[in-house]
Amino acid sequence: MIIGQAFGWVFDPANYSGVNAIPGRLWEHVWITLLAVLIASVIAVPIGYAIGHTGRARGVSIALSGGIRALPTLGVLSLFGLLLGIGLQAPLLALVILAIPSVLAGAYAGIESVDPVTVDAAKAQGMTGWQVLRKVEIPLGLPLLIGGVRAAVLQVVATATLAAYVGAGGLGGYFFLGLKTQDYAEMLGASILVIALAIAFEIVFAALQRAAVPKGTLDPSARQRQGSRERARNPIPEGNPS
Repeated sequence: MIIGQAFGWVFDPANYSGVNAIPGRLWEHVWITLLAVLIASVIAVPIGYAIGHTGRARGVSIALSGGIRALPTLGVLSLFGLLLGIGLQAPLLALVILAIPSVLAGAYAGIESVDPVTVDAAKAQGMTGWQVLRKVEIPLGLPLLIGGVRAAVLQVVATATLAAYVGAGGLGGYFFLGLKTQDYAEMLGASILVIALAIAFEIVFAALQRAAVPKGTLDPSARQRQGSRERARNPIPEGNPS
């Protein structure tokens, strides 16, 4: 059975030594993913914070993000590969472009989610716009920013398999090698490794997102659950009081 052969390939000790060993390919995949998301964050987070704080150019950023999301990653990678040649540069640029919309959305959504009453209270205490952003909006909006980074990481970790298309390494090398040799167990085994890596990233970033919620505040889902409990305890009577 192919699934059994795939797991057999994953746990085969012969695949854990040599030039094409699984640990080396796994590290390359993690490194490519984190580097792409880091570069995207350096670009998108300041822009997102500026949009969320000032409220300007939000429509333009949404339209631009939607346009970027619609770009075919393989097509962008092929174009950069033709322009830049074999190596890490082409897939890295393509993955950065893929990650920017999610990080940008998380950044400005986090700032916009801060209660205006809280912002007004900070201004009433004499804080400048920069102080409000740094001491109030960024800490309170951090969970949504991490949520955006989390979405970007999951997108990139799945798409980074294409990096091997231009010889940049990663787990995608097993896909192309297995396709060339018709070793479908190897291809499915590589898929299992990518899925496991995505799940690991999901667990880590979910924990970071929960830890980033400031003490004394509730995340939107917890607030919604609390509101539901309050309505259950105090139902609204039918009809209008006479």
